[in-house]
Amino acid sequence: MTTRDETSAGGLVISGLAEAVGDDGEVDLSLIYVALIGRLDRRGRLLWSMPKGHVEPGEEQFSTAEREVWEETGIYGTVLAELGVIDYWFVSEGVRIHKTVYHHLLRYVDGELNDEDPEVTEVAWIPASELIEHLAYADERKLARIAHDRLPELARKERAEGRATPR
Repeated sequence: MTTRDETSAGGLVISGLAEAVGDDGEVDLSLIYVALIGRLDRRGRLLWSMPKGHVEPGEEQFSTAEREVWEETGIYGTVLAELGVIDYWFVSEGVRIHKTVYHHLLRYVDGELNDEDPEVTEVAWIPASELIEHLAYADERKLARIAHDRLPELARKERAEGRATPR
């Protein structure tokens, strides 16, 4: 069987980091939101996942993450940090494909959610406190746990730098 390598990038756009930090330094994850996409599976179930897509020739992974998030959600974000890599195999049209997906955390910059991408059924802002249980795929839930643990530190840093989420 023929094999092929494919590389994709994407991640989580985060909104409300600085605003989630209380005067006491505690971070309320229910005030931080992340953009997810929903796609219908073959059985008609809506499965939530992180936006992502193919790295184009000559394109950097960070640029791909920003572009794919915009294409699939309507949200402009800039890469804030690397989140992790998911690596898996699957077969499509008689070809065995080795897929590597680089995930990032992105800071919300501008835009409004839309589901105009034909590959996407729905898009939504989900509270970070509910992120793990929303994601359909185990590998993405693992990355969501990493994000969950990193968000308080990132939120405190954003507040200390005087940043605010554009509204």
